[in-house]
Amino acid sequence: MLQKLGPLGVLGVVLLLAGIGVTAYANPVVGAGIALIVAGMGLLVKRGVDQVMGLFGM
Repeated sequence: MLQKLGPLGVLGVVLLLAGIGVTAYANPVVGAGIALIVAGMGLLVKRGVDQVMGLFGM
């Protein structure tokens, strides 16, 4: 999986997790909410990409 992301993708994931961690440290409820939003957006993006790839027959 890390090979598919590349170095910039890995850096993006690290920064995303660090940002959620800092927010959760300051306010755990808000941090949990942000984590759920990011997870939901990730699922939506994955579903959208799968749908588009299906349209192209891949």
